[in-house]
This record gives sequence, C-alpha cells and structure tokens, in this order.
Amino acid sequence: MMNRPTTRPRVPNFSSGPCAKRPGWRLDALSGAALGRSHRSPLGKGKLKDAIDLTRKVLRVPADYRIGIVPASDTGAVEMAMWTMLGPKTVEVAAWEAFGAEWVTDALKELKISPRIHQTPYGVLPDLAAIDTKHNDVIFTWNGTAAGVKVPNGDWIAADREGITICDATSAAFAQPLDWDKLDVVTFSWQKVMGGEAAHGMLILSPRAVARIESHVPAWPIPKVFRLAKGGKLIEGIFKGDTINTPSMLAVEDYLDTLRWAEAIGGLDALHARADANARVIHDWVARTPWIDHLAVDPATYSNTGVCLVITDPDVLARGDAAVASVAKDIGDLLERENVALDIGAYRDAPPGLRIWCGGTVEEADLAALTAWLDWAFAEAKAKLAQAA
Repeated sequence: MMNRPTTRPRVPNFSSGPCAKRPGWRLDALSGAALGRSHRSPLGKGKLKDAIDLTRKVLRVPADYRIGIVPASDTGAVEMAMWTMLGPKTVEVAAWEAFGAEWVTDALKELKISPRIHQTPYGVLPDLAAIDTKHNDVIFTWNGTAAGVKVPNGDWIAADREGITICDATSAAFAQPLDWDKLDVVTFSWQKVMGGEAAHGMLILSPRAVARIESHVPAWPIPKVFRLAKGGKLIEGIFKGDTINTPSMLAVEDYLDTLRWAEAIGGLDALHARADANARVIHDWVARTPWIDHLAVDPATYSNTGVCLVITDPDVLARGDAAVASVAKDIGDLLERENVALDIGAYRDAPPGLRIWCGGTVEEADLAALTAWLDWAFAEAKAKLAQAA
C-alpha cells in the first residue's frame, strides 16, 4: 500500500461548476452589494452596467458587440439565442458530450427544425470540416465541459459566412482564446471559469446576430424571459443593465469582485496563463501515470479547464464496467472524506472517471498536491476491489 501523502491542497475545491472562488476570496468581499435595493434603482442598475463593462474589458469583447445579463445561466442564454434567431437557415449542431446533446434535443424535438447533426462519442471532436459554416447557422460548444474536449481554434468557421454561429463558451470564456470575428452569439455563466454563483447567464451578440433578431420573426412562441426584440427592434436596455428578470445583487457583487481580481492580476492573458499552467500539472501527471488517461483522444483538443479522465489500469478494466465505475466513485468519495478534493467525479452522463477543474481561480500548487493524493486514492480503491473479488 502507498503511504498517505502529507501535503494537502490549500483549497480542495475542484468542482467544474460552481468552480472555486478566486484566490483570497472572503465573504466580506461582497460587503458593497446592493442588498435590499431594486435592481432597477440607480445603484442596482449601475452595478449591472459595471458587470457588463468589466466583462467587455477583461474578455476583450469587440466594441460593437452587445453584452447582456440574462436568466437561467448559460443554458438560458443558449436557448434564448436559439428560440429568437433560428429558423431562416438550415441549422448545423456539433455535439460530443452532454451539453451539446441538449442543443440537439432543443433543435430537433422542441423547435422541430430538422438540424444537420454532427454527433460523436465523448472524447472525440466531430469532423468540423464537414460543417457548412458558410451557408448555414451553426451551434457548438467551444469547450465540452463533460468530455474535456475543446475546439482548437475558430479556423474551421467561414469568415464570409451567411448564417450565424452560436457558441456555448461557458467553460472556455476567460480560459481559452475566443475568435470573436467568427462568433455571432457567445454565452457563458458566472459559476464556471470565474467561480461565481449560479443562475446568471451572459449573452454576447455580434452586429450580425442583432440584424438576425431584428429581421426574423420566429414561427414558435417566445417565452417572456427569451424576448430580445419589441416591435422589430432589439431591446437595447437588456444590454445596458435592464435585466429581463430580477438578478441576485449578491451574485452580481461576487462577479464584479472576481472581474476586478482578474484585472489586478493582469487580465485575460494572466487568466489564460493560469489555466494553461494548471492544466499542464494534470496533463504531465497523466503522462507519467499508468492507471489514468484523458477522455479526450486527441491532445490538440485537451481542455485546460474541465480536464476529464478515465481509468485505464488493466486489472480494473478486466473486471468490467461496473468495476471501473466503482473505483472511480471510491476515489472521489475517499478524497472528499479526506477533504482533499471535492466534487471531482465525472459528469453524470459521461463515462465513469474523474473531472478536475483547472481554470484560473484554482492554484497550481493545489493541483500539484492533488496528484499524489489521486495516486494514493487509486491504490486504496484498487485494493478494496481486489478484496471484494
């Protein structure tokens, strides 16, 4: 048996959402929140506009793109775009894990628009060259949260496209370079890379997306919380701090705090560098560890945020899928009991394994400490499996 490691991660939070708070975060960071005030008051609306303006600055969103705070997290933002913009053109949906599959379901079963579907198993990126990005509308995730697979870049999207691209970037924003020239709708949620709290989504629209909203009347009903236009014109107030429904001003303050932290450490370049360095710790550990591997099959697609791993130990694999799932669960449970790593189990619809968040709010030293504990926990789980045989 392996000896129990002695160095623990300072912060054991490696959840893929809500993610770890920024380093040094304390509850009193929210002391300036506009609590007990209307979000439509000058104070409340000012904070919402600050959140929009700081998002633009830190994320380097082009000046002519609109940024809005919308309900229902990233899911709400993606579905808002789908319900208000789809219809005029053939729709292509790329899916390689649970969240992309949801957009397939929405398009196929809810909107009933018969999309062209490019769906592959967990860990495998679809053939992006097979997607007609010039003539059709496209929906895809930049980084597959549940599979640890990202698109390497936006080169596959036509610069002279006639349709619009809807990009779910919730686990890529602030961690991976987004090719704004190729993206017409970008969505994310505060609880992902920035470690905010749930239920708030961000909807970013290019001028081409705005033109689609103002020129297209969908064939289906639009729920109130999805309505972006009135009288054939974009509701501009949404993108100036007039939210569609009531946001949590406590969560707004938390998002503002993390954006200010991001500015203080060097902005987007620093956030990218932190995520890259964090992920490298796990990638290097996987490369030298025989019992584990990436769920992603192509290194060019390895995520630097939600790194998804599968057990490859021959003895465990020989015992079948139930044994693999049991060992993965035992590792997660054991490290949670030790308060070493919390919420690192694979996504519920993904293959059994581990998922370790490496975004910029996580510290590199904590991930380095975690790797020894992962080895120890695997040895413990494998021994338990052998005893049960």
